[in-house]
Amino acid sequence: MDRFEAMSLLLRVVERGSLSAASRQLRVPLPTLSRKITDLEALLGAKLLVRTTRRLSLTEAGVAYVAAARRILEQVEEAERAAAGEFTAPKGELVLTAPILFGRLHVLPVVTEFLARFAQIDVRLALSDRNAHLVDDHIDMAVRIGALPDSGMVATAVGAMRMVVCASPALLAAHGAPKAPKDLERLPFVSFEMIGANGGLSAPIRPRLTVTTAEAAVDAAVAGVGVTRVLHYHAADAVRRGALRIILPEFEPDPMPINLVHASRGMMPLKMRSFLDFAAPRLRASVAVLGSEGLGSEGLGNEALGNESDASVI
Repeated sequence: MDRFEAMSLLLRVVERGSLSAASRQLRVPLPTLSRKITDLEALLGAKLLVRTTRRLSLTEAGVAYVAAARRILEQVEEAERAAAGEFTAPKGELVLTAPILFGRLHVLPVVTEFLARFAQIDVRLALSDRNAHLVDDHIDMAVRIGALPDSGMVATAVGAMRMVVCASPALLAAHGAPKAPKDLERLPFVSFEMIGANGGLSAPIRPRLTVTTAEAAVDAAVAGVGVTRVLHYHAADAVRRGALRIILPEFEPDPMPINLVHASRGMMPLKMRSFLDFAAPRLRASVAVLGSEGLGSEGLGNEALGNESDASVI
């Protein structure tokens, strides 16, 4: 049997919490996966997993073996990278992920410049507003907007992003500009699912339209459907064009942090170190330009519109 393969399969089963979940993710037939784990247990002469209809747990021997297997596989991975020259020369494929619009507006220009500078590095840029699992999805580095969960990831701060409430001039002319969050109760609202059903606002609102992307929320707000709440970069172009106005800026919560994150696992390959050193100052400059744009003229007071601790990291 292939012992390294068996170790990898066992680790994935433990990470996913069940044989069936690991089978689906790995696209390995469940009987095949079960047999390989059984063969590994037979080879070791020890039971590693306790399987019931409801849950899977490790035996005492399994806990020790999984910890050792994880160390061994990480060392093998680092040895392979070293042999391929990833620790001595910046080369190979770099896999990145970022939110869709932020990635297109801010990350892609940096990646384009990076590719011109580093001829031996190829980049795969996955743009998605849903968080990918860096280790499971084999992603080297991600842009995250929002408070980071407590994890083993290493984060490099590149700036912060405002959460803004905005509306079209026509809607404000028809209904009047709100002076405080409570005034939003009388206005129609466009809700963006990633922000939450009520836009993360403490004030009661009336969602007339709920959409799944920030671009759609902005387009609907421009069309006068209602007020919306999005991250500043989502609405920045429409605000510049005068199609939207930022309202109640003095009631905004603290800006959400933006970080470049990667897994904390041993020595960082030069392709990742090169990108981090190259991208971080450029992203900081790009975000700073956006952050320096005017806050708008509407709104009074200094209380927050809502609690951002419930917002998603995107």
